[in-house]
Amino acid sequence: MADAPLAGVRVLDISTLFAGPLAATFLGDFGADVIKVEHPTRPDAARGHGPAKNGVNLWWKTLGRNKRTVTINLGVPEGADLLLKLVADADILVENFRPGTLERWGIGPAELHAANPRLVIARVTAFGQVGPYSARPGFGSLAEAMSGFAALTGEPDGPPTLPPFGLADGIAALATSYALMVALRSAETTGVGQVIDMAIIEPILMLLGGQITAFDQLGTVQKRTGNRSVNNAPRNVYRTGDGDWVAVSTSSQSIAERVLRLVGRDELVDEPWFASGHTRAEHADVLDAAVSTWIADRSTAEVLAAFEAAQAAIAPVYDVRGVLTDPQYDAIGTIRTVDDDQLGPVKMQNVLFRLSETPGDIRWAGRPHGQDTADVLADIGVTPEQVTQLRERGIV
Repeated sequence: MADAPLAGVRVLDISTLFAGPLAATFLGDFGADVIKVEHPTRPDAARGHGPAKNGVNLWWKTLGRNKRTVTINLGVPEGADLLLKLVADADILVENFRPGTLERWGIGPAELHAANPRLVIARVTAFGQVGPYSARPGFGSLAEAMSGFAALTGEPDGPPTLPPFGLADGIAALATSYALMVALRSAETTGVGQVIDMAIIEPILMLLGGQITAFDQLGTVQKRTGNRSVNNAPRNVYRTGDGDWVAVSTSSQSIAERVLRLVGRDELVDEPWFASGHTRAEHADVLDAAVSTWIADRSTAEVLAAFEAAQAAIAPVYDVRGVLTDPQYDAIGTIRTVDDDQLGPVKMQNVLFRLSETPGDIRWAGRPHGQDTADVLADIGVTPEQVTQLRERGIV
C-alpha cells in the first residue's frame, strides 16, 4: 500500500482489548504500519473473547488485521528499552494502561518524547488521566452506564439496558483515530508531538444528543421509551405477516406523511398535532397502531416494496445472516473475504469508508501472538541470536 494515505506512518499499539486496539486497526486499514506489542506470556485478552475455531480466535482476525505482532515485556528495563528504540522511528503510540503504569516502568510521556519529540501518544482509559476515578479499572460497559446510554435504553417499565457488544469502546476507538489524525497533522506542521487523553466515558456522551443542554435550560430528564423516540413518530419496529420485523423511521415531516398515507390513514395527517415530530411523538400509540396493523396484514416483501414505492423509510431487522445476503451491503462491498494462513478464506467487515483515490485495504487478518517479533526487532539492530536469548529470559 505504498500509495495509501497513511503509508509511512508507523503506529505502536501497546493497548489491549478494544478501544485502543480498534483505533489502531482503523489506521492500519489505510496503510499505516501498525506494530502490535503484547506481553510474551499474557497476550491481549481480546484474543480470548468470542468464538474460536480449532483454537483460533475469530474476533482477533478482524481486530488484529493489518498489524505486525511483537512480544515484549514492557514491565522490565530491557523490554522498556526495546520499546524506546522502536519509538525513535514511530509516529504514534496507543496505550491503555491505568494512569501511572507507563511512568512506573520508565516509559511515560517524558521518556517517550525524549526518544522522539514528534511522537503522538494516545492514552485511552475508562475515566481519563486525572480525577477521582482515574485509577479505577474500567471497561466500555461502565461508560455505557455512566454516560446515560443505559438509562435511555430499554422499555419504560424495564431495567436500564446495556448493549450486547462493545458500543462505548467502538465509539471511543473512532474518536481516538480522529484525535490521532488531528494530532499527527499538528506534529507534521510543528514538529512537536503531544498526548491525547481519551476517556471512554466521554465520546458516547457526545452522541447522546442535547440532554445536557436540555437539563441545564429546562430541567428535563429524558426517560426510556423502548423503540420509540421523543422526537418523532411513528418510529418503531413492526412485525410483518411473515413473522419478520421491520424498522420504520419518520424523522422528517414529509416521510411521516407518506407513511400514514401509505397505510390508509390520511385523516391523521390532517390532525393539528401531526404537524411536528415532537407532537407526533405524543400520539405514538395511535400512530403505532395504524402502522402495525397495516404491516401485520402483509408479507415482508410486500411491505418493503410498498414503502420503497412510496419513498418512505424502512429497513428489515437483520441478524448476521441478513447482513451477509443483503444486496446493498454487497453492492458497496461492506463484507470482505480475506485469505488467512490459519483459517483459509475468512469473511469480515471491510474498511470503514471508501476513498475515491486512495482506498484502504485489508492486507492480512489478525496474526498469531508474536509472529513478527524477530523481523520488527531486526529493524532496531537486534540479531536473531539476541532475539533467542531475549526469548529464553522472557523479555520477548
